Amino acid sequence: MLALALTAPLLVAPAGAALAQPPSAQWVSAPYTYTVQKPHNLATSARYKFEGGVHTMWVYDYDQPHTAGSPTDPRTELRFNQEYSSGSRAWEGEIYIPAGVSGPTVVQILRGSRPDGTRATDVMLNVANINGGTLRKDSNQVVATGIYNKWFKIRVEHTAVAGGRGTVKTYYNGALKLTHQDEGPATRYFKNGVYHHGSGRAEARFRNITYWRQ
Repeated sequence: MLALALTAPLLVAPAGAALAQPPSAQWVSAPYTYTVQKPHNLATSARYKFEGGVHTMWVYDYDQPHTAGSPTDPRTELRFNQEYSSGSRAWEGEIYIPAGVSGPTVVQILRGSRPDGTRATDVMLNVANINGGTLRKDSNQVVATGIYNKWFKIRVEHTAVAGGRGTVKTYYNGALKLTHQDEGPATRYFKNGVYHHGSGRAEARFRNITYWRQ
């Protein structure tokens, strides 16, 4: 079953009415598919499992990148196959980070097709081993502290503008924490998991993932 997920996108959420009242009106849940990205030389099951509605992903600092020869850091992530360049999209889910994990990006918007010289991401939410576990945008903008060993909800809303700059909003447990401009025109998609920039083992668990659109 895990091998199949690598060769064919896995449908994990139905379209239809909103599953819960989101922070902004007029959002509806939408179907999404994803591909599991993991160290290229390992089986999916070596770094990912899905049990009881929970996606568990882990990676080590010495692991290989997800494609041979890539200069990027090791990762185990769900790469959403839904791409967009305009309009409003949102990723929402509950996240659990074990104590001591430091260094990984757990949620990001990646700009897959973008002008040369521009940043590869619109947002990266990173975990640092300070203040009982800290979630930050990049390395300086704090979203929340004391996040270790408990489930918390993250929602990232993005309104993209074709040919211009849009807006990204980050919510923690329903409260708006950050609002900033995106990096400009691009075709992008959501990712969640552990893209590891630190040392040792990085692990994150995810449940109740919902993809929203307007």
